Amino acid sequence: MKVRKMLAAAAIAAGAAAAGHGTSFSAEATRPGFAGFGSLRAVTPDAARTKVDAYLKAAGKFDAAAVDAVWSRAERSLVDRVADALAVGDAEVAAVLADARNPDSPAPLVAPAVLRDTKRDAFFRANVGVAYAKALAAKRVYEEALDALAPVPPEQAVDPAAYYFYKAVAEHALIKREQATQSITRLLDDVADAPDRYKMVATLMFFEMQNWAKDPKDLSNIGRLMDNSGRRLDLARAGEKTQDIQKKIVFRLDEIIKEMENQSKGGGQSNGGNCPNGGNGAPGGNTTNPNNPANDSVIMGGAGQGKVDEKRLRQYAESWGTLPAADRAKAIQEITRDLPPKYKPIIEEYFKSLNRVNGFDNP
Repeated sequence: MKVRKMLAAAAIAAGAAAAGHGTSFSAEATRPGFAGFGSLRAVTPDAARTKVDAYLKAAGKFDAAAVDAVWSRAERSLVDRVADALAVGDAEVAAVLADARNPDSPAPLVAPAVLRDTKRDAFFRANVGVAYAKALAAKRVYEEALDALAPVPPEQAVDPAAYYFYKAVAEHALIKREQATQSITRLLDDVADAPDRYKMVATLMFFEMQNWAKDPKDLSNIGRLMDNSGRRLDLARAGEKTQDIQKKIVFRLDEIIKEMENQSKGGGQSNGGNCPNGGNGAPGGNTTNPNNPANDSVIMGGAGQGKVDEKRLRQYAESWGTLPAADRAKAIQEITRDLPPKYKPIIEEYFKSLNRVNGFDNP
């Protein structure tokens, strides 16, 4: 994982400008011909409506009154309004979206064919796909959410921040650390006008993943597998994939028990290599105190320097708007005090986002 990319992303996010008023029908570039570093932003509602109308007219499905009715619901997100407008005159698409949004509908086993049909218009597939993935993520149906986003070109999405955010949410939930980190990097780096709420949650997910232990037998990693297995069972998915996850859980727990037995037999001394770490490890298989010091470019899972307590970040986020200025400054100092300098910018950007959300001036 290239942490330096996250630091560059934080700097870009901190200086993101307000949305423009261009007439592009897909994600607008802040610097023509330059990809990345704030090159994507949400289109304006007027530009999105123009593209929707053009698509429906070309498909022979334009119904001005029906589209006006969808567009008048300003309380809904642009992602949802665009998708619903594209579904005008298309009963299959309307049914797909309604089913995804219905909390009582069973989880789909595959992404709908209409979203995987490469013959369909790219703007149509991108924006219906993002709305569909958003709805599935709310129901914790992460596998099919990713399947729906897989063929989506982010530059065709009217809200590229939503595309990267829900992609990262699904990847994080499925313990896809590398992919989630890449999506978060793109959200913070490439999208100039990503909402503060997306950036804050993305920051929390990023640091939580850096605190994940690298040892697959670590109990916290096994706990995540258990959570994923439980989620799939809640979705009535007790099939082969769920069984594989459960087998992996049992296997890793069995490995931990065997290691503990070897350590107990070794009595804290070397036993010819049968005991992990040559018999020098503490009983219980503690993985947060490695024999060799960690490289300072990696955030380890232990309680040493570089570990960020995501629970404290969440607590501050919930109470930030009620804290006096002096307490806010103290909180930032406490959170960043034990971090290596290279990791401070992204946490500072997190708190700047909290200030903007609550109407406070940034120093």
